[in-house]
Amino acid sequence: MTETIANNPPASPCIGVCTIDDSSGFCLGCQRSLDEIKGWWDMTVEQQVSLLNALAERQTQQANFDD
Repeated sequence: MTETIANNPPASPCIGVCTIDDSSGFCLGCQRSLDEIKGWWDMTVEQQVSLLNALAERQTQQANFDD
């Protein structure tokens, strides 16, 4: 990991739409699970970046499902 990333961790993906979908278990706003939401501030930068990548994939899958 570069020093720049370590000194500038990613922002929380929360967008203030905090509602958990009963069928998926993911937040309708940020697509995270409750465990991912609760654990965000305890994650390493690498874990946060990995989760952000997974969230992008979840959003793509959800968009394809909604079509």
